[in-house]
Amino acid sequence: MELGGTSAETDWTSHRPAVFGAAYRILGTVAEAEDVTQEVWLRASAADLSEVRDLRAWLVTLAARTSYNVLRSARVRRESYVGPWLPEPLLTGPDAAARVLMDESVSTAMMVVMERLTPAERVALVLHDVFDFPFGQIAEVLGNTPAASRKLASRARSRVAAVKERPRASRAETERALRAFKAAADGGDMAALVELLHPEAVYVADGGGKATAARRPVRGAETIALLAVRQIQIGRPDTFEIIEVNGYPALATYRGGRLIWLDTMEIADGRITEIRRLVNPDKLARAGHI
Repeated sequence: MELGGTSAETDWTSHRPAVFGAAYRILGTVAEAEDVTQEVWLRASAADLSEVRDLRAWLVTLAARTSYNVLRSARVRRESYVGPWLPEPLLTGPDAAARVLMDESVSTAMMVVMERLTPAERVALVLHDVFDFPFGQIAEVLGNTPAASRKLASRARSRVAAVKERPRASRAETERALRAFKAAADGGDMAALVELLHPEAVYVADGGGKATAARRPVRGAETIALLAVRQIQIGRPDTFEIIEVNGYPALATYRGGRLIWLDTMEIADGRITEIRRLVNPDKLARAGHI
């Protein structure tokens, strides 16, 4: 079988979300994941797949191997990234072109933790825990042994366990918190902001050196509340909307029709424990459409 013609194009359409999903989970950026997806399509189109029994697995394997190579080559660039790193937002609401195998593994909180893993750990975890690949097959991608791949996945799993085990607020509760935070910040209501925030809340901003943003996490309800009010005064946003990115509600804030920042939150016991604000214009420009 060769990828060509109506039937093969239908096959590719059905498998593309898995290909993109594997690449995005491993790489954490929409642009790189799109490049990998395009490369997989081109290589598959030129290949003789007559003896391929499981086309989806073959395509995902190729996506993982390509992503692994990209990630290893990008380590120096990522390690020199200015300030905190946040994943590119992936639009996953009803208007998204594809839902990309939505699950907890593409939540913003999970993607942040995934960035701290080694490239091999990320590949092993994604292929085994998300796509249910056997370790023998993962070893072929990583160029090691099944035992080594098992150890990599286990080590990665232990590092992301805190996110998986953390109780998540409902979508409705998260949306209410986003709206309440926005209203209090717009109104300069410090008391309301402090009440919304956990006393030990953390604020993380990703400007990538291309937009003004705190280069270290900001901690404490009162400090974060003051920062939120000042940012409204300086940024002068005029509109906002709640959208769904990475499977959960997010607050998109605009000025003059341009997206200027995107907020996601973690909530525990009714209070905001973490705010992640993406202001890097490159990441916002792509906005996660696939």
